[in-house]
Amino acid sequence: MEQTELLWQYQKADMAADSFETEMKRNPNRIALKKNREFLVEQQNAVKRIEDEVAEMVDRVDVIKLAIARMEEQLTTLNQRMQDTPPEDLSAAQDLNHDAQKLLTDLTGFEQEMKRIQNDAADRDKMEKEIRMKYAKVKAQYNQQKIDYEIEYKAQLKELEEKRRGALEKAQAIDETLLQRYQTIKLHCTPPVAKMYGDQCGGCNMSLPQVTLRKIKNGAKIIECETCGRMIIQM
Repeated sequence: MEQTELLWQYQKADMAADSFETEMKRNPNRIALKKNREFLVEQQNAVKRIEDEVAEMVDRVDVIKLAIARMEEQLTTLNQRMQDTPPEDLSAAQDLNHDAQKLLTDLTGFEQEMKRIQNDAADRDKMEKEIRMKYAKVKAQYNQQKIDYEIEYKAQLKELEEKRRGALEKAQAIDETLLQRYQTIKLHCTPPVAKMYGDQCGGCNMSLPQVTLRKIKNGAKIIECETCGRMIIQM
């Protein structure tokens, strides 16, 4: 069998293996498994964000509690001072009242912030519970999908290896230089080999220049298309 025929048969086997490998990657079960895995990772990240946010809230609550305790202390001290040493005039009384009102206003502000934080924490607690419920449901589904897909994948992988092995067997009789050229072209153009139809490349359907056609007339069995770079064979 001539090198052109051997090369063509090898390409058919090689392309069949490539096509099967592509089908494996597009397997609906594989895609569903990947989608669920990505969902699980997203939910884990969401829970982590909520936990970080709640930790910040707890830190803020501690700060507010300390601030409230200090202000209550200051109010107690202020009231005691007013009882022990009543203001001597209206101006002094107004100053004390102003200080007391400011402390009360600040206290009210902190108490309102505390309530907001408590509400936000409750909302996040609810969100986290919902996320964990969804996560548990999808995780159970994912675990079963993984078992089923691994069985399917092993069978497909075995079939792919057989196809690759068949292609390699066909490559044994091909000239090494020709085979290397095939692999080089395959990096940027698939399939690397095309038949010639009339005066056109069967890969890109472009007309071949006269200089290339003369090579064919002079007996060249394999030429390269100047447009797409494929090897063109006559059979």
